[in-house]
Amino acid sequence: METIFKTWTTSRKLYLSFFGNYSLDQLNKVPNGFNNNLIWNIGHVIVAQQSLIYKGSNLPMYISDDLVNLYKSGTKPTATTSQTEANELKELLISLIEKTKADFEKDVFTATYNERTTGTGFHLASVNDAFEFNNYHEGIHLGYMMSIRKFV
Repeated sequence: METIFKTWTTSRKLYLSFFGNYSLDQLNKVPNGFNNNLIWNIGHVIVAQQSLIYKGSNLPMYISDDLVNLYKSGTKPTATTSQTEANELKELLISLIEKTKADFEKDVFTATYNERTTGTGFHLASVNDAFEFNNYHEGIHLGYMMSIRKFV
């Protein structure tokens, strides 16, 4: 698990760098040919991690239902993300790592995991599978963001 958390922390630092390198207008811009923007991808990985790890383990998530509804799979940006909302996402990128690590160390993920197959075809049979898939998923969205950034 140490490697999984190390990879995840590195990934989240890369996501965090977008806040320092792009204006709020750039983060919100949906370039021609794309369905979403930089900030949506950031919100999406936060929501996906909480859903994969916590919801999949029948545990309460650390994020609001409103956030889930804005950034869950199948959504796209419908409004401009405000600076206040962007600040919340920025804070969640790192704080959720610490909360998840602490929960892992406290063995809160001992309940039965709700097995499922992801939209990309990965079968998740355990919370460990979900942790590994989360890193893969975040890598996919980081790739999308690297493409989007060329057009903002």
